[in-house]
Amino acid sequence: MLSLKNDKFRNLLIQKNVFTADTIKRYMDDGKDLIEGLMLKYKVEEEPVLRAEAEAINIPYIDLREKNPEPEVVTLVTQEICMKKDLIVFGNSGEVLDVAMANPNDVVTIDQLEKSTGLKIRPHLASRGAISRKINEYADHFKSDMVKKLLQSISDDTYQLTKKLGFEIRGIEELTEQAPIVKAVNLIILGAFLKRASDIHLLPTREKLKCLYRVDGLLMEDQMFPGTMAPAIISRLKIMAKLNITEKRMPQDGSFHIVIEGREIDFRMAVTPTIHGEKAVLRILDKSAIILGLEHLGINEDNLRVLLEVIQKPNGIILISGPTGSGKTTTLYSALDAINNGEKNITTVEDPVEYEIEGITQIQVHAEIGLTFSHVLRSILRQDPDVVLIGEIRDLETTEIALRASLTGHLVFATVHTNDAPSAVTRLFEMGAEPYLIASSLRAVMSQRLVRTICVKCREEYPISKEMAQKYFKDEKVTKLYKGKGCVYCFNTGYRGRTVISEIFEVKDYIRALIIEKATSVAIKEKAMANGFKAMFTDGMDKIKRGITTLEEVVKVTEDAE
Repeated sequence: MLSLKNDKFRNLLIQKNVFTADTIKRYMDDGKDLIEGLMLKYKVEEEPVLRAEAEAINIPYIDLREKNPEPEVVTLVTQEICMKKDLIVFGNSGEVLDVAMANPNDVVTIDQLEKSTGLKIRPHLASRGAISRKINEYADHFKSDMVKKLLQSISDDTYQLTKKLGFEIRGIEELTEQAPIVKAVNLIILGAFLKRASDIHLLPTREKLKCLYRVDGLLMEDQMFPGTMAPAIISRLKIMAKLNITEKRMPQDGSFHIVIEGREIDFRMAVTPTIHGEKAVLRILDKSAIILGLEHLGINEDNLRVLLEVIQKPNGIILISGPTGSGKTTTLYSALDAINNGEKNITTVEDPVEYEIEGITQIQVHAEIGLTFSHVLRSILRQDPDVVLIGEIRDLETTEIALRASLTGHLVFATVHTNDAPSAVTRLFEMGAEPYLIASSLRAVMSQRLVRTICVKCREEYPISKEMAQKYFKDEKVTKLYKGKGCVYCFNTGYRGRTVISEIFEVKDYIRALIIEKATSVAIKEKAMANGFKAMFTDGMDKIKRGITTLEEVVKVTEDAE
């Protein structure tokens, strides 16, 4: 955004009643001129500021919420470029492309787009958040378009298919009998990419090799290969992951990296021997698929407001709790991204590092050589960090270092495995942390789960009984809910994508008093609820009534369904 030193921009903000002249003067008298800081201080919406900026630089403003362009228009520019440059195409007249940009004065990017598309570019100003949401909305169209172009450009030569995917194949392409295996592996990976899978499971049985994809948290069977192909397919993957193909009796772990049309994807592979041969599980880490931004995760408005407030604090510890696979890491990365303004030294300690974030120092622990969480933490605290992220608090030593670091002026983020937010406090008690340390340093705890969202293409209403309404919605007059009928778009599951349901409480004085007394999680939860805390199940019920998810999903992931 423009600086407040720009006279025209500053005057427009005053004329449009976004800020008063006195407010801007007081802010600038303190030696500050970044409009983002002023917006944050007074909690001002982004849209009126952007409209003033657009007028100041004489470029039209576009509200992307009002635009639903055809997929073939949006995908004229690749998702990689859209995300990297914060832009998206929303109009095509045949001669001119209308492009929403967070920085419409980026003449280098505009020139590159004109050369690559052969069309004139007409830039419009839009917010980064709106652009990210629109990119996410069209994510599946980007993928479909990419795979379609990829397959169209591939001949029957499996070497070309492998080369296009970016695999290292020296020594393999000469073995003509391996060509069908190479092609089978490539198609397994392409299928996972197209279906938005987070994991690939290759399970050998007596006669077959089953290929299953984990999509939106659930496994779905996709392809079957003859059992005779199983050893060769697993060996091909082991070569890619730089594993020992002659070792078939012991588990092995490895990784490999591929590039599909400029899109970087990492795979972590675990191979385990079974009675019918080796089973392989591949975790897919699509670097461009993670949309960093707390507002994109589905956190409800009240919880998001609290979270945004506490992450701006100069010190203290913020915990995110939940079981494995509940999206804790994504929430933490998004929180770091929200405060990563280039003015803070941010360091993470993780096991493993899942996604790389520009401008942040990320360290991966290696317990086998003594590089543990506690060891790394002691070292990085001597390197003047402002913010520290700890992948997981799992022992007393790490807990005490984290708590003391938060007391000495550092903002600390960490995860902990508990069923709900209040239980995180008693978990710290159980690990041996002193109550006074917890009470003094803990800022907030958020617990979350992931639930599948109803497919928008086949969503339909259905009536519910009075008994069900009374059981789950108390006295509210709820007569209908929503579900997905099942269609091609959602692979006949009725669901597509996932969202967060959450609960969060700030550690206020009345909570600190209970912590000092080593109160139970039940007592802490009751006190918090008396002061406005809403349990995760309540958030889930709200999303059910709004047609975002289903009752079955919420009940499945929450402990308390009262």
